Amino acid sequence: MIWQKEISLPVHAPGMHLITNIITAHLEKLPDRGLLHVFLKHTSAGLIINENADPSVGADMEAFISRLIPENNELFTHVLEGSDDMPAHIKSSIFGQSLTIPVVHGNLALGTWQGIFLYEFRRNAGKRKLILSVYS
Repeated sequence: MIWQKEISLPVHAPGMHLITNIITAHLEKLPDRGLLHVFLKHTSAGLIINENADPSVGADMEAFISRLIPENNELFTHVLEGSDDMPAHIKSSIFGQSLTIPVVHGNLALGTWQGIFLYEFRRNAGKRKLILSVYS
């Protein structure tokens, strides 16, 4: 059986934003066993599972990734949408737009310190859309 729903996330500033509770609030009763697949319908943001207890993890990730893939790089020719657009596409390609999480005993099988994050790479991004699919 497959259950599917599209949801919109609120607008977020650049950085990592915990969205686990937003996702779970939109899920119907989960099966005893199965999979949740989360797909982000955008090419300038990403989805990750990461540490959900200490906000310095997000700050450190942002510091590292921004240094690794800086804006205003002379290599980039795709600049019509702003200096953060091409770096956002590269970051999105590295991090990815989907996650698959096991469902065990009717719950997402995330580890104790794990959370689902939207990683926003654009300064002026709009609402982001996700497709949630539950397979049982």
